[in-house]
Amino acid sequence: MAAPQARLQALSEEYQKLQQDLQSSVDSRQKLDGQRQENLSVQKEFETLAEGETIYKLAGPVLLKQEKFEAENTVKGRLDFISNEMSRLETQIKETQGKIDNKRTEIIQVQTAAQQAAGNAGAQ
Repeated sequence: MAAPQARLQALSEEYQKLQQDLQSSVDSRQKLDGQRQENLSVQKEFETLAEGETIYKLAGPVLLKQEKFEAENTVKGRLDFISNEMSRLETQIKETQGKIDNKRTEIIQVQTAAQQAAGNAGAQ
């Protein structure tokens, strides 16, 4: 009877770790989504600028003058990076959810087998 309990305990720990991994991935994705929204706002702001207007970039405590073309490319590069990271996290989230479902099924099977074994032992 101790073996099914030990197996069930190990499965439960694995299940909890997968849930933590999932939560971490979801949190990271939400953070990236916030960054994406910020960069989209900046990109939209660039569209409203007239030619020749000055753009400044904050580098530490200093504002540095920056060309519009360079600033737009920087924001576009950030958006590309964020999109790639979000896609990677989406894949990771789906894989983790699949592992969680499999682990849940495995836990139910072990519980059912343990209950049947206990029922059979009690009947004898």
